[in-house]
Amino acid sequence: MARVGAACAVLAVAVLMCVLGAGADGSNHRYKEGDRVPLYANKVGPFHNPSETYRYYDLPFCAPEHPKDKKEALGEVLNGDRLVDAPYELNFKEDKSSKILCKKTLSKEQVAKLRDAVAKDYYFQMYYDDLPLWGFLGKLEKDKEQGNGKYLLFKHIHFDIMYNNDRVIEINVQTDPNVAVDITDDKEVPVEFSYSVTWKKTDIPFEKRMEKYSKSSSMPQHLEIHWFSIINSCVTVLLLTGFLATILMRVLKNDFIKYSHEDESLEDQEETGWKYIHGDVFRFPEQKSLFAAIVGSGSQLLALAIFIFLLAIVGVFYPYNRGALFTALVVIYALTSGIAGYTATSFYLQLEGTNWVRNLILTGCLFCGPLFLTFSFLNTVAIAYSATAALPFGTIIVIILIWALVTSPLLVLGGIAGKNSNTEFQAPCRTTKYPREIPQLPWYRSTIPQMAMAGFLPFSAIYIELYYIFASIWGHKIYTIYSILFIVFIILIIVTAFVTVALTYFQLAVEDHKWWWRSVLCGGSTGIFIFFYCIYYYHARSDMSGFMQTSFFFGYMTCVCYGFFLMLGTVGFRASLLFVRHIYRSIKCE
Repeated sequence: MARVGAACAVLAVAVLMCVLGAGADGSNHRYKEGDRVPLYANKVGPFHNPSETYRYYDLPFCAPEHPKDKKEALGEVLNGDRLVDAPYELNFKEDKSSKILCKKTLSKEQVAKLRDAVAKDYYFQMYYDDLPLWGFLGKLEKDKEQGNGKYLLFKHIHFDIMYNNDRVIEINVQTDPNVAVDITDDKEVPVEFSYSVTWKKTDIPFEKRMEKYSKSSSMPQHLEIHWFSIINSCVTVLLLTGFLATILMRVLKNDFIKYSHEDESLEDQEETGWKYIHGDVFRFPEQKSLFAAIVGSGSQLLALAIFIFLLAIVGVFYPYNRGALFTALVVIYALTSGIAGYTATSFYLQLEGTNWVRNLILTGCLFCGPLFLTFSFLNTVAIAYSATAALPFGTIIVIILIWALVTSPLLVLGGIAGKNSNTEFQAPCRTTKYPREIPQLPWYRSTIPQMAMAGFLPFSAIYIELYYIFASIWGHKIYTIYSILFIVFIILIIVTAFVTVALTYFQLAVEDHKWWWRSVLCGGSTGIFIFFYCIYYYHARSDMSGFMQTSFFFGYMTCVCYGFFLMLGTVGFRASLLFVRHIYRSIKCE
């Protein structure tokens, strides 16, 4: 335990150093009048397709003579950020009424490109002193009578900046539709781009300047919905789990009484119930290596989720801390691979497995393999689209090095530690030589109906919160109420464990002793429900479109749902194993 605690401490320090450093530009954010404040243009793209973003200068904007790319952290690159010097000069406390940025004549091809961007509601994103700002490129004015439209390109931008002493506090962007150029026709268009700046004093302290971006998710009406979601989930869960617990405890109590007095009339009784399969209930499952790999990978993903929640609750993932979440995911996943190696190998050897090296390789590839294949396909799509989601070759090399120098060695070390642990499987009953025949059971006791029943209750506890998470990841809303999300996550774990235990008991009660794989499938079935919710969200709750955005959404969400399947399947199995051991310890097994 001491070594585990030391490892956790090192993990926490390493992650905090990496995450807190993400997105910083090395500035102390203090300026004198006339000082240059860093302004970076990030990306442009369709408003409804958050994954389909392009470099700012892919469109024919005014550009500095020698624009320099900002050096970015790993998480920023994974997030699709590609920061480059912006052409605007917004010096500290210097007002500008109307400064010409550049004059240029747009060619027919450039006009067509900008017209297509306006039609798709393209927006631009910049960062000013690490504060995000957005604006639309233009707008489409539809003529209801004639049925066509006029494409307008905004050529003037107004920056409204607020400061407190020597610090920048807030920045807003305004575009004037009255100062726009018509790009409807295929012809060369002369354009004069300009901008203006207004500085205003404010009393908001520097430490609270990011609160503006989290207000939308903390507004009273949204908080009411979140708390209603939690109360609804808690009440539903308490009622249903209480109902199941009452039934389960009453039935178990009657079973214990029945089996404790069975010796007196053993010859007169017909062998029925869960006690009479005590010789088969601890018979090891088929596909031991795959089973142990699932338990190991699921344990690692559970540890990953807990560490991410801890960082979120202490405030690391504040709004627009660029790439912090992606950095944390990569670093923590790499550092927790030892958990997967140790758990999988030790459990595989408890199941009397012989080829623990092959099991370790399977554990390392079980989640990373599908994720790598998905990434390879989606990165190819992004390259074909010339999108910022396409990772540079250098970043891919860094990720491969992290996997080769951190993830794999820790996985092997965990596997060696698991091999040397020499722990035996704790079975209260001896397993018979030949398996008992399972009686014919009704259709609703088969695997798929049981999975449907097992996944519905946990999913019903989280589905309201899922909308806000999806709107944050696949939209432009901001999610900052991590404490509520953590409560929902705890509810999800508890309900998954309890429902799987209940279904395991009912399975054993009808003398079906193959509960090992069933507990994993039933526990992980919530991941399948989440995938069906993904399909519903894409078609009914979002305006995403296009091959790239669709492939990114379903590609990465399939990996997330698969991760949930592994994690919750492990939770379901662990809970069922504790329960089965407990009830068979409570009776006499001959």
